[in-house]
Amino acid sequence: MQNPLTLRNADLVCDLKPELGGCIAGLWFSGIPVLRSTPAHELHSVRQAGSYPLVPFSNRVSQATLQWQGTDHPLVQNWAPDPHAIHGVGWERPWAVLEASDTFALLAYEHKADASWPFDFDCSQAFKLEANALELSLSITNQSALAVPVGLGWHPFFVKRPDSHIQFDATGRWEMGHDKLPTYRAPSTGISAPCTTLDVDHCFDGWAGAVQLRDSVLAIRVTSGLSRLVVYSTPTSDSIAIEPVSHVNNAVNRMAQTGASAEDLGVCILQAGQTFSSAMRIEVEHA
Repeated sequence: MQNPLTLRNADLVCDLKPELGGCIAGLWFSGIPVLRSTPAHELHSVRQAGSYPLVPFSNRVSQATLQWQGTDHPLVQNWAPDPHAIHGVGWERPWAVLEASDTFALLAYEHKADASWPFDFDCSQAFKLEANALELSLSITNQSALAVPVGLGWHPFFVKRPDSHIQFDATGRWEMGHDKLPTYRAPSTGISAPCTTLDVDHCFDGWAGAVQLRDSVLAIRVTSGLSRLVVYSTPTSDSIAIEPVSHVNNAVNRMAQTGASAEDLGVCILQAGQTFSSAMRIEVEHA
């Protein structure tokens, strides 16, 4: 069992729990939780983490079956009773610590083809803590002999306070069916709204790359070079998930079912030995 890692820089503290899905257990600014936060030694379920990595795909693969190059690959249904596969495999596996200091950590996970994902890959994630920002990077390398589809992202849960307000710009939103899978893309300018009444579980594309989340306590800015954003919150939840991701929900299967291109849906197809990387930054200051 690994010891949790605590990164500190000025007023910002980040607890990591590598063996629990390489997750962020908590992130605090001047003692105030930025993410849904639990001290790492008290966190026992990744489902209660502040954030976890999404690799090698984000959101859902319909009916836990990956359709790729004419072959159906059964996956593990890992969010019962939801019939789909969800959030990849990285968040369910232990990560090794390659490097750690007071303000930096580098974790790695090596995947051998199994029932949860049929292709070999290895991946790494880095955490760099600045005085008022957490910089994250995530990379995946295809270790299979075949070309394979991959995606990356993060699933941070930000604390939702009574006066929290979210704002971001986008060009489209994928509408959802009763099965929590996307049905069609509709024009959207994004969201600018109070979080208390927000009822959303959608993937936005044409995302401009920045989200502002503000309340009377903290001002938070989330940025990424990724062009898609999944936002999830309900009026009864005490957090809001703001997830930079590389592809549309169920993207690989939509390619097979509709003929849509990998580029249109954000799927990255890696040849053997190729690597795909992305980054996210969380900046925090007092409101």
